[in-house]
Amino acid sequence: MKKTYGMTLLRMLVGWHFLYEGLFKLVQPGGWSAEGFLRTSQWFAAPVFHKMAATPWLLKTVDLMNMWGLTLIGLALIVGILVRPAAFFGCVLLLFYYVAQPPFLTASADGHFLWFDRNVVEAAALLAVMWVPSYTLGGYISELPRKLFRRRLEKEANAAPRIASPERRELLLSLSSLPVIGLFGYAFFRKHGPVWERKNLEAKPDAVTSATVKSFDFTDIKELKKPLSNYGQIGTLKLSRMVLGGNLIGGWAHARDLIYVDKLVKAYHSDWRVFRTLHMAEQCGMNSLITNPQLARVINDYWKKEGGKIQFISDCGHSDGPMAGIRRSLEGGAHSCYIQGEISDRYVRDGKFKKLEESLAFIRKEGLQAGIGAHKLETVKACVEHGLIPDYWVKTIHKTDYWSARTDGPQNDNIWCENPEETAAFMETLPQPWIGFKILAAGAIQPEVGFPFAFQSGADFICVGMYDFQLVDNVNLVNSVLDEKIERKRPWRA
Repeated sequence: MKKTYGMTLLRMLVGWHFLYEGLFKLVQPGGWSAEGFLRTSQWFAAPVFHKMAATPWLLKTVDLMNMWGLTLIGLALIVGILVRPAAFFGCVLLLFYYVAQPPFLTASADGHFLWFDRNVVEAAALLAVMWVPSYTLGGYISELPRKLFRRRLEKEANAAPRIASPERRELLLSLSSLPVIGLFGYAFFRKHGPVWERKNLEAKPDAVTSATVKSFDFTDIKELKKPLSNYGQIGTLKLSRMVLGGNLIGGWAHARDLIYVDKLVKAYHSDWRVFRTLHMAEQCGMNSLITNPQLARVINDYWKKEGGKIQFISDCGHSDGPMAGIRRSLEGGAHSCYIQGEISDRYVRDGKFKKLEESLAFIRKEGLQAGIGAHKLETVKACVEHGLIPDYWVKTIHKTDYWSARTDGPQNDNIWCENPEETAAFMETLPQPWIGFKILAAGAIQPEVGFPFAFQSGADFICVGMYDFQLVDNVNLVNSVLDEKIERKRPWRA
C-alpha cells in the first residue's frame, strides 16, 4: 500500500494527544491517580475496576501503567518508531477507558454521546494507523539496508543517475517528527514548566531552612486513616456526610476586617491548585462540592482534563437573581441547585415567595433536586408557613461563643447563625435533609468543636471550605466523630 501524507499527520495528531495526557499526569503536584475514575465505573466490569481502586498496590500499578503507557505510546506515534505495537496498545488502553466509563452510562465533560465518544474515535484512528502505511522513522531505518543494497546494484550496473531521489524525500518525511517533538516540548513546558516550583510549594515547611520562623506540620494524603464511607441520599443525589465548600476556592474568605485575604486566597487557588484540592477531596471520599456557578469553568476543566467525578452543587448566586443563576448552573453541569442563603433571606424579607416557588419549580423541571438556603431561621420558618418545601435545606449552624461573635449590633460578617439552639430545635421538626454550612463560623471555630456540634444539632451533612493541606485532617476528624455514634435528637433524614 502506498504511504500517505494524511496518515502520517493523523498518526502524529493522535500521538500528540497521548503524549500530552501522559506527561500532564506525570507532572501533577501530589501525584495523579485513576482512583476516582475506577470507583465510579458502572458497567459490567465495574466490580473489577472497583477492586483495582480499593487495592493500594494494584491502584499504584494501574496509575503507573496509565501515565507511562500514554507517554510512551504518544512518543512512539509521533517519532514513528514501533508504530504498530504502539497503536495496538493504544487501542487496548482506550478499550479499558470505554468499558470503565461507557458514554451511554456516564455523562462526559466533553459533551453528550450515545455510543461513540472520543475514545472510540481515537481507537478507530489507531486501527487505521496500524494497517495503512505512513512515513515513519522506524520504517525508514528498517528499509535502509535494502535501499543501500539496491543502490549498490544500480551502481554496479552503471544505471543512469536519478533526477530526483525518492529515498531522500522519504528521509525528510520520516524526520518530520523531530520538529513536531520540538514544538510539543516548547508548548508543554511553556504551559506546565514551573513543576519544581509547585513541588517546593507542596513540601512541608522546615523551621531551619524556611524563610519564615514559624513552622507548621501539614498532613499528607498518605496519612489519611480511611476515606469517608458514610454517605446519605437526597432523592437521587448521593452525598458524603462532609462536602467541600467552594468559598475559599472562589476567593470569598469572610475574613472580617482583614481586607487583603480575599485576594490572597484567590491568588493561592490557581487552576492547578484547585485541581489538586478537588483530586485530594475525591481521594478522601468527598464526592461533592458546593459553590457558586462562577466556578463552573474550573470545575468543567477539572472534569475534562483530570477525569474528575466530583459532583457540583450550585448555590445559584447571581447578580440578576436566582433564575439567572440556575440557568448558568445548568449550563455548567450542576448536579443539584439550591437558592443561595442571602437571596432566600432577602426574598423572604421582601415577601417574594412567588419568586422562590418559581425557582424551585424550574430546578425540578430540569430533573434536579432543589434546595433552599438560609442564614436566618426566620427564612426557613417563613418558607414552611407559605408551603415552600424544598428537597433539602442548606442552613447555617455554629456556636456563638467565639470571641469575635457580635449579637449586640448589626451583623458585620462575623456571625451567621445567631440562634443555634433554636435552629436545632426547629430543624428537628422538618422531614427534609439538612446540609449545615458556616459550621466553623468562617474559620473562627476549631473543627474539633464545630464538626460534632453541627452533627449533634441535627445536620445530616456538613459543608466545609478547606485548603488542600486541611483535607486529610478534617476527613480523619469527621470519621472519628461519626464512628463515635454521636447523640442527636433529630434522626438522620438522608
